[in-house]
Amino acid sequence: MSCLFFRAFIVAFVGAVFALGGAFGLAARLQKRVVTVSHEQPSWTKQIAHANFPLEIATRKGRTLFLNSCAHCHGEDARGDEGPDLHDLEISDRRIVTVIKKGIKGEMPSFTKKHSDEEILLLLVYLRSL
Repeated sequence: MSCLFFRAFIVAFVGAVFALGGAFGLAARLQKRVVTVSHEQPSWTKQIAHANFPLEIATRKGRTLFLNSCAHCHGEDARGDEGPDLHDLEISDRRIVTVIKKGIKGEMPSFTKKHSDEEILLLLVYLRSL
């Protein structure tokens, strides 16, 4: 009886491990797909085109804003200092704008009062250029 119970336990355990592995693998693929989709047609490119900014000028203006507002925590090269490295961000444009506007409690101040929506958009353009 004990041997039969042990075999059933092993079969159930192995099945659970495979099911969890499959679920985590699927979740990772879906998360990567969401990030990829959010970058296929970034909303900021449409907004910059609507604002009649050449991308190079928008990137330069965004860098200037970054150096004035963000570099003291994220470093002049945006590789991180007190704040995290901002290169190759794998989050949506909307999330980046939300973090800039609202900040992160206890970690990063809100920039809603300091920067206009257009300036926050320019910061986003600069961050996407990294």
